[in-house]
Amino acid sequence: MSDLKEISANGFWFIFLLILLRYLIVAAAAFAAFYIFWKSKWSFKKIQIRFPKRSDYVREIGYSLVTVGVFAAVGYTLFFTRIRDFTQLYTSIDEFGFLYFYGSIVLMLLIHDTYFYWTHRAMHSSALYKWVHRVHHQSTNPSPWAAYAFHPLEAVVEAGIVVVLAFVMPVHPLSISLFLLIMMIYNVYGHLGYELYPKRFSRSRVGKWINTSVNHNQHHQFFTGNYGFYFLWWDRWMGTVREDYDKQFEAVKARVA
Repeated sequence: MSDLKEISANGFWFIFLLILLRYLIVAAAAFAAFYIFWKSKWSFKKIQIRFPKRSDYVREIGYSLVTVGVFAAVGYTLFFTRIRDFTQLYTSIDEFGFLYFYGSIVLMLLIHDTYFYWTHRAMHSSALYKWVHRVHHQSTNPSPWAAYAFHPLEAVVEAGIVVVLAFVMPVHPLSISLFLLIMMIYNVYGHLGYELYPKRFSRSRVGKWINTSVNHNQHHQFFTGNYGFYFLWWDRWMGTVREDYDKQFEAVKARVA
């Protein structure tokens, strides 16, 4: 991004609006499709048949707006202050080439998945849960709006992945933006309340390593197990996949109108 200096004066608001629009567009599109326009047609496919209350949506959006502010503050500090001089941010794709550019996005997803699993498990400890993670778990039956519904302290932890990435590997602003877009889409899918993968996916050779909406919905409903974000390898390696996950996945996919 060659014109970072030109927008640095309004850097916070630039990042704030970018994050806000990403959240609103992705979450609103999912909510409109599954909770408004085709609600009656697809309701039998909902993971938890009941729908959240309007007050749940209001709470989720409210906390999400606070999270957007926290994310923007962290982003501004990282990229628009002198701290940027200590990061590995680069602005010319030619410096590392397109192969690295796209490969770095894949690497960021892998690093984020590891970061998320272990910070998520830590936030479920008795010392941290009440102060950090309980807000997010007020959504026991989450909607797409719950994707960013964090306590401010948890929002700082979630934003920490961008800080880690900026210091441990060369990152281009556009690659970070694409990584965050993928993260937002999969985050909304995880809180969608509907399962989009096909029947028997959770037991397939590839699917058993991929996180699903059923998997994360169980985490919100029962509070324990299923801590991953994009993938399930940490859950499977550490024995934290819920024993009833595959059964629940197939039960949801077996429903007929």
